[in-house]
Amino acid sequence: MSDRRALALFSLALASALCIGALLARWAYGEAGAYDFLPWNLFLAWVPVVAAVAVYDGQRRGTSLIRLLPLAAVWLLFLPNAPYLLTDFVHLGSRDDAPLWFDIVLFASFAWTGMLLGFLSIFVMQGVVRRAFGPLWSWALVGASLAASSFGIYLGRSLRWNSWDFLVRPGALLQDIWARIADPLAYPRGVGMTLALTAVLWTGYLTLYAFAQLGATERSHR
Repeated sequence: MSDRRALALFSLALASALCIGALLARWAYGEAGAYDFLPWNLFLAWVPVVAAVAVYDGQRRGTSLIRLLPLAAVWLLFLPNAPYLLTDFVHLGSRDDAPLWFDIVLFASFAWTGMLLGFLSIFVMQGVVRRAFGPLWSWALVGASLAASSFGIYLGRSLRWNSWDFLVRPGALLQDIWARIADPLAYPRGVGMTLALTAVLWTGYLTLYAFAQLGATERSHR
């Protein structure tokens, strides 16, 4: 494992630990078990990172991309769970057993960590596609995955679908998806959420990508 990858994973593990620590502190101050969905959502946000790293390592070992497709499918299927933490702000203010400012910090910590986990997994998969097919296709993957994630967040937040429903209830889920693709104007909430989230995620990813490239340029000039 490279030092840069180890540092990135360690930083995200530390951020996740701080999120859990903040939640435990809230439980000690207020009602134990409040917002107990946050750790589960954070766990799901780690799944695409693990899948992306597995695909990356498999490619480096010479494994064919066809054999890596199941892992890539897991990555894409669970990817919306990472930025989904951003929408957990809808629960802010629903409880009064702790100061509002603390809950703002709590939700922001989980949201920021989730977005970073998602962006790291996309960055890793972008590298995989770049090596296999070139930079144009790698950016096509970024755009498609961010749009799919935004639509997935809408499916989860508004329609209460989960990633694993693709396996346990594929017919009903695909029916809902097709209805919104075939006639998007009939579902303005879905269109609005998808476009707004895509714009936010694109901006965030491009910003972090630019910082990463700036760091790489500085290292090459040393």
